[in-house]
Amino acid sequence: MPGRTLPTLPQADVASHNTAESCYVTVGTKVYDVTDFLEDHPGTDELILKYAGKDVKKAMEDPMSHPHSGAAWEMLDEYLIGFVATDKVLEAVKDSSDPFAVLPMEPSEKGMRELEYTNAEAAQEDKAVYETTGMSTAEDLNKETDPASDYKRHQFLDLERPLLMQVWNGGFSKEFYLQQVHRPRHYRGGESAPLFGNFLEPLSKTPWWIVPTLWIPPVIFGTIFTAQHLHPLSVAPYWLFGLFFWTLVEYGMHRCLFHVDSYLPDNRVALTLHFLLHGIHHYLPMDRLRLVMPPALFLILATPFWHLAHTVFFYNWYAAVCVFCGGIFGYVCYDMTHYFLHHKNLPSYYRDLKKYHLQHHFMDYENGFGVTSRFWDRIFGTELPPPPIPKVLKTV
Repeated sequence: MPGRTLPTLPQADVASHNTAESCYVTVGTKVYDVTDFLEDHPGTDELILKYAGKDVKKAMEDPMSHPHSGAAWEMLDEYLIGFVATDKVLEAVKDSSDPFAVLPMEPSEKGMRELEYTNAEAAQEDKAVYETTGMSTAEDLNKETDPASDYKRHQFLDLERPLLMQVWNGGFSKEFYLQQVHRPRHYRGGESAPLFGNFLEPLSKTPWWIVPTLWIPPVIFGTIFTAQHLHPLSVAPYWLFGLFFWTLVEYGMHRCLFHVDSYLPDNRVALTLHFLLHGIHHYLPMDRLRLVMPPALFLILATPFWHLAHTVFFYNWYAAVCVFCGGIFGYVCYDMTHYFLHHKNLPSYYRDLKKYHLQHHFMDYENGFGVTSRFWDRIFGTELPPPPIPKVLKTV
């Protein structure tokens, strides 16, 4: 890290930074302040906090519990803040005639990473990168993209300029567009890259709390209203049917609408609509403000299902509304789950679901369409297998 002198910290001081408010970890003698990374860690912050103030080298190298790619180690270097002085090292310093030989204040170029690849190991890791996404683990989704070098290398989209018109005017073939849009990027620590670049920009951003705030009250009202006109024993079955039917809708929309990739016409209208509907999410999967459905888009997509409910349950208007309310509640659960899978801490069941969904992003976007569950993936044969365990890095 040329031009930057890093401090040496007492071991006791490092160990005291063991909370979510201030979290240090070490790898050998290196000290990392990972406080800002806790919320974005794909394995949840609990895994990091378990080692807060301690050495994480063994845990990061463990191929069974939580394997990490080379990109994860490179990302960790961004949080390097200094070096730890153990009691044994401090004793050596006191007895040495050249203390800085024992306790260097700045790492050498060779020592910037404790884990280095041999050429053969690097080549093997390159083979482990998933061809469809260019990534190897969930941690790669959080590795910040350099807009200038990414654009120079791929000649696709410049993250610093409005994206939608670049897709419209890019003249991309469908094959090239699909190849690039499914290779995730990460913009400036998770901020939102410009989409429209004008007064329409706010319409493309939806904070997660908008969804329950806007749609839960109508669901409650509709349920209570229909319950006053239906037999008491029929309300729950109708409502639960709507909730269950939503899970199929969720799977069907994700697979047959959002990922209708191979059936897209090869023209700029189709590619631009694809990008606007779901492509941008795969291109920038960690964008917090583009993880849930904007209200206007939801109304457009929900309208056919309102008519479907009234077509199927034509014999009872109130039954159709009750079913629709159950389905809308399912949608709210879906959108909240989707956001939390990317950015929040979750109970144990949802941790596995989080790993599964992130596999869809970094490993295989052509499978793993279930977000709230794997049920329909299993039924239709699109369930993702566990990712292969990457090669354990060798310490040198």
